[in-house]
Amino acid sequence: MALTPRGAQTGAQGLALAYRDPAEPWQWEAGWVKVMLEYIHGHYDAKLTPLSQGRFFGIISISAKGCDAMESRTAYTVVVADDEDELREAVCTMIPWQELGFRLVGSASNGLDALQLVEQHGPDLLLTDIRMPFISGIELARQVREVRPATHIAFLSGYDDFEYAQQAIRYNIISYMLKPLTVKGLREELQTIREKIDAHYAVFQAAVQREGQDPCGALLMALTLDEYADWEGSGQGEAYARQCGLLRGGEGRTAYAVMASTLLKGDGCSDTPPSFAASVDHLAAKYLRCMSFFVPGKVVSVLLGEPQELEESLYILADEISQMAGRVLGRPCRIGVSRAVNGLGALHNAYREAMEALRQGDRTEAGAQFIGDLEPAVKGGSLLCRRALEALDQHYMDPGLSLVSLSGMLDVSPNHLSACIKKYAGETFINTLIRKRMEAAQELLATSSLKVREIAGRCGYTDQHYFSYCFKKYSGESPNSMRRRLDAERTGEQA
Repeated sequence: MALTPRGAQTGAQGLALAYRDPAEPWQWEAGWVKVMLEYIHGHYDAKLTPLSQGRFFGIISISAKGCDAMESRTAYTVVVADDEDELREAVCTMIPWQELGFRLVGSASNGLDALQLVEQHGPDLLLTDIRMPFISGIELARQVREVRPATHIAFLSGYDDFEYAQQAIRYNIISYMLKPLTVKGLREELQTIREKIDAHYAVFQAAVQREGQDPCGALLMALTLDEYADWEGSGQGEAYARQCGLLRGGEGRTAYAVMASTLLKGDGCSDTPPSFAASVDHLAAKYLRCMSFFVPGKVVSVLLGEPQELEESLYILADEISQMAGRVLGRPCRIGVSRAVNGLGALHNAYREAMEALRQGDRTEAGAQFIGDLEPAVKGGSLLCRRALEALDQHYMDPGLSLVSLSGMLDVSPNHLSACIKKYAGETFINTLIRKRMEAAQELLATSSLKVREIAGRCGYTDQHYFSYCFKKYSGESPNSMRRRLDAERTGEQA
């Protein structure tokens, strides 16, 4: 007897119980099937539908949730972006994605659509051309890092773009492939990419147990968990901290922050192993100097760097840890982050801020919470959303407006702002911004004689073609077509 997957390409929700040969002496044993069904049901919602005759005795049906869980264990999700229609179609249809351990979830002909797909699906891999209309591959990589730092990016491009692509190395670039491509060459590179992602996830997932507490960790625990405001008066203490790497040259330019991370079970209770400290340090090494230690229920991390470096990286790092925990470990991760402080003597207060941020909000929801997001003026999510929408009304015409720049105006983290807009406005920041710009464009088309190029500029677009593309996608007709229709309607009314 064998288990035969059904509908592997289409995601059909079932496994078939089958004979290899009806003439074989062994027969269907109900007890054996019962044991197997109970085993599968322990992992997924499953039921058996018996078949009376033939090669198949029955079908074990698995719920959609169960199928997704099975698939997520073996397949990395992919979004493909390229403005060359034939190449994009060939990549999507000719590559044996499932065989290579991937699952294609969407494709786009430009950076704007690709970014929306990344927000929607949170893919493991974005395979993108480096030169595309409207948003370049470099800019796309930058924006993807802001909203989905756990997504890896592979570039498709020509020889002349290599130096250009080097600008994006810090944006999780996992591969750079030169055109023209063959199916064989792309297939081989995807196998390599698969191995790289496997290795990256394995390191994060590995249960690296620390044998005892190193001296640096002992010092960190003392400074963070207890209050030693006057420790810096001791020359010996400073020398020891410098030896541990907690002080660097030009100490006045070193800033610190504390981050508290906890993995959750289904009931919202903490289920954080000591090994998670090593996982956090592994991810943080890409951005900042980080030293983490475990205390019951959580991992506490002390991060240090130059003030601007710390400000730019903290939001991205916290998001990536939470996203990686959900993708690789299959568990939600809640994170609380303090304000930046200027000296080791302030670490205890920073720790208290991180813990206060961790305690706020829904204890069962994953994501990062920054103490700065909990100020009285913005503590209510609906109030913050309203303030964000008011700011969009005032600044939508700014071509440089982004989630990061808007969060800076409101003095909150991009992650917190994004979550509030999605929760209370019912759509993502990008879709909200596009809707606002398109509504303004429609109003100008209906009430002014401005040229389309001028309307585009007043609505935050520096490229008229990009504006026209967005407008048609949003409204179903081009700006010129809408203007002609509106003029015809007015003429008819006057007649």
